[in-house]
Amino acid sequence: MKAIIIEDEKLSAKHLSTLLNRIDSTIEIIAIYDSVKKSVAALKNGIQCDVLFADIHLADGLSFEIFAQHTVHIPIIFTTAFDEYAIKAFKLNSVDYLLKPIGLEDLKVAIEKLKRTNSNNHGLILENMATIYQSLNKQFKNRFMVKLGDAIISIKTEDISHFVAEDGINLLVTHLGKRYPLDYTLDQLEELVSPELFFRINRQVLISMNAVQKISTYFNSRLKINSDVIKDDLAIVSRERVVDFKAWLDH
Repeated sequence: MKAIIIEDEKLSAKHLSTLLNRIDSTIEIIAIYDSVKKSVAALKNGIQCDVLFADIHLADGLSFEIFAQHTVHIPIIFTTAFDEYAIKAFKLNSVDYLLKPIGLEDLKVAIEKLKRTNSNNHGLILENMATIYQSLNKQFKNRFMVKLGDAIISIKTEDISHFVAEDGINLLVTHLGKRYPLDYTLDQLEELVSPELFFRINRQVLISMNAVQKISTYFNSRLKINSDVIKDDLAIVSRERVVDFKAWLDH
């Protein structure tokens, strides 16, 4: 099997080469490129291999730019330093990826998956990866404009304790307990704020990570967030969200 590594960190490229040799000594690294520009030039000149290992972030851009400039029909395994949310997205979409620092067992699994994957699916996988990357790197709101009497004021995201749907009104609530009505639904707000900073604990509340200071167990396998600005009956993490909530707090 012939392989090309696209990686701008020399140590990472060497580490990957060493692991590949340990897994299968017949895998031949025929080239290592450290930029979008060099990779595109090599592919356009007709270099061929059985698999490409491509870091997503390169010194002169994203590796997706390589495949936008030159169509390839070579299986691609991306390497990435993305966080937990990106990893979940990759898994759900059956996209090949390796999380840095790359481990031997993870690389073995990727190689085996490569051997089993229908070559006709690689174009779709690449398209899915680009779509996922774009969605994960979209710009989230860092402030909200709210009404205060006849005035309109700006509330920074870091000053928000939670959003709540209450009595048919959707409210922004600050850490100081100030409440402002919003025109957004909670479903819309989930799309507008970063999932790293906000979590939907139940149907009515989307809470900020900074608002979670103390948690206690609650009956029926639920959790309760102790807060001065969230009503007790709304501060309950629903049972079906408890596992994801714990993972969110620990990411």
